[in-house]
Amino acid sequence: MNIETIYVNEDSYGKRIDLFICEKYPNLTRNFVHKLFSKDLIFVSDKLVNKHYKLRNDDFVKIIFPEPEKLDVVAENIPLNIVYEDDQVIVVNKPKGMVVHPAPGHYDGGTLVNALMWHCKDSLSDIGGILRPGIVHRIDKDTSGLLVVAKTNFAHVNLSEQIKQHCMNRIYEAVVYGKFGEVEGTLNFPVGRSERDRKKMAVNFKNGKEAITHYKVIEELNGFSYLKLKLETGRTHQIRVHMAHIGHPLAGDSVYGPKSYIKALKGQCLHAKTLGFCHPTLNKQMYFDSELDEKFMKFLDYCRKNSNY
Repeated sequence: MNIETIYVNEDSYGKRIDLFICEKYPNLTRNFVHKLFSKDLIFVSDKLVNKHYKLRNDDFVKIIFPEPEKLDVVAENIPLNIVYEDDQVIVVNKPKGMVVHPAPGHYDGGTLVNALMWHCKDSLSDIGGILRPGIVHRIDKDTSGLLVVAKTNFAHVNLSEQIKQHCMNRIYEAVVYGKFGEVEGTLNFPVGRSERDRKKMAVNFKNGKEAITHYKVIEELNGFSYLKLKLETGRTHQIRVHMAHIGHPLAGDSVYGPKSYIKALKGQCLHAKTLGFCHPTLNKQMYFDSELDEKFMKFLDYCRKNSNY
């Protein structure tokens, strides 16, 4: 356990304490700081306060940093499709069927994190916790495509802020049911936990968070449409929920698609094709593109040749 004390100067009077701490420790995410509050590990003048507390004259802030939790996730020699790597970030093209990180209590292995731990050794950010070292954003198990992973805490904070400020460019391609009256549009529906089935996400106007997806029709197929989708936000299952909500669920989606979903696709026909971000230390824009998953390409070809699937 490490205890640190910060004395508040005049420039910080009236400032919210969580913002103050994030400024003093730029390698910490606000989410991590909020967890310290939830565990009663932050004091002002030896008294517990909440994250909304505004600093006053003569305050001093005491922060208790707990010992790192023991890492139960093991490194595994699993091949990675590495698109780019340096000392700050690594960009990988995740295959369909691979889980990004283990879930609490489930360390069965075979995840992207297991593979990254083998490849990167100790060179992964630890802000995300013991189950998600380096993980800044995720894509679903049965979604293929590009992910950027942070190798340092500085890169993690920087990339997380780009996502928060909608600066990271994430473009997907998908095949969905039906045809569109308009070739492009924007879906702005809040996404949250479904009130009917807590295992699923849904458009939730009461408790959902802002979710914005831009779409453009690339090609009309026989009974389907081939789309390009750009995420402005990144909620869990956002594209799948949005498309199902407007009556165009993804082909192969066993959760949000029709009961007679296409099992041969082994999951939703969705690929994170293009990724763009500002490099945390080089301060230059970087763009990456990836080939479509094999099942995705075969399905496209089949739809182009056949009237029904």
